[in-house]
Amino acid sequence: MPLALLALAIGAFGIGTTEFVIMGVLPEVAGDFGVSIPTAGLLVTGYALGVVIGAPIMTALGTKVSRKRMLMVLMGLFVVGNLLSAVAPVFGLMLVGRIVASLTHGAFFGIGSVVAAELVAPEKKAGAIAMMFSGLTVANVVGVPLGTMVGQSAGWRVTFAGVAVLGVIGLLGVAKLVPEMPKPEGVHLRHELAAFKNVQVLLAMAMTVLGFGGVFAAITYIAPMMTHVTGFADSSVTWLLVLFGLGMVGGNLVGGRFADRALMPMLYTSLGGLALVLGLFTVTAHNKILAAITIALIGALGFATVPPLQKRVLDQAHGAPTLASAVNIGAFNLGNALSAWLGGIVISRGLGYTAPNWVGVVLAGSALVLAVVSAALERRSAPSTADTASASASTRSAVAEFSWRAV
Repeated sequence: MPLALLALAIGAFGIGTTEFVIMGVLPEVAGDFGVSIPTAGLLVTGYALGVVIGAPIMTALGTKVSRKRMLMVLMGLFVVGNLLSAVAPVFGLMLVGRIVASLTHGAFFGIGSVVAAELVAPEKKAGAIAMMFSGLTVANVVGVPLGTMVGQSAGWRVTFAGVAVLGVIGLLGVAKLVPEMPKPEGVHLRHELAAFKNVQVLLAMAMTVLGFGGVFAAITYIAPMMTHVTGFADSSVTWLLVLFGLGMVGGNLVGGRFADRALMPMLYTSLGGLALVLGLFTVTAHNKILAAITIALIGALGFATVPPLQKRVLDQAHGAPTLASAVNIGAFNLGNALSAWLGGIVISRGLGYTAPNWVGVVLAGSALVLAVVSAALERRSAPSTADTASASASTRSAVAEFSWRAV
């Protein structure tokens, strides 16, 4: 794998840390600004919405410059947003800083996925994308717990200042290691938007929303579930999230490896396994050892879907993949917001802290159904064997080229 992927992974590590570390230092932030925990929670909601909105806008702006330059601009904006959060004298300004940082999230992963895929041979694209996303998964194992400990001991402002430093390192890495990639000729915003007319692109994004929504239906409410149902101490939640992060790392790498060999079977396996494990979580949540194992499996199966889903979008939006790739990153965050909302509803209806797991089962199962539908539509649109056999040599060559591009 090229060293340029390391620079992209460092940037992803910083972005992943700033996205999730706020959950660990939320009480400290609320106390310093004198606001309630629900009000401080706007820092999480604002970030997620910023990702959804910022992904298409920043990517559209990026069509005017080279991908390397746009990645550098995004990392610079990321540094500014986190520095603003670190020094904010009032809550409102910190919220602005969080939103500024979030605007770079979707575009960085979207453009970064395209760059990562172009750095390697076609049969290694999903692995390259997984390598970049490994920065995001490792952030949940190292960056978030470390940032939480620093925030609780030295102050949350130090945490965000440290994240800004990570952004500077990522910026320098992109500048030094990522090769110059000129903006593809003939690719304009109108061309990028045309990708959304492809039903396969829309199906892949819907799978992203529902599949990843299944993961966060359970994980959003993991703290009350583990303390009230399983019987863990409050202090154990951090290490349970580390287990979740370790599962994410393993699942991401396995998903990238096998998606290059058999993309759709990988999706069937990961989405089906995720739905099954989420259903079992309603039972295993009552046992400490089984609950810990299940949390790791949810992380593994959930993130095993990331490389194949991202590659699916890149393949189906071939010729204009950048905007579609970035919007798909926003779809992950839309899934987070949707599942958190639905999970909150079932809890508020008195169904218990394990009820969000059933929400996850429905979401992941729906994503699996869409994967089957997507594959069926693709097979139906493919030329029949008889037609292929009777085609001319030039036509057979064209069909083979199309099939190679669609893998």
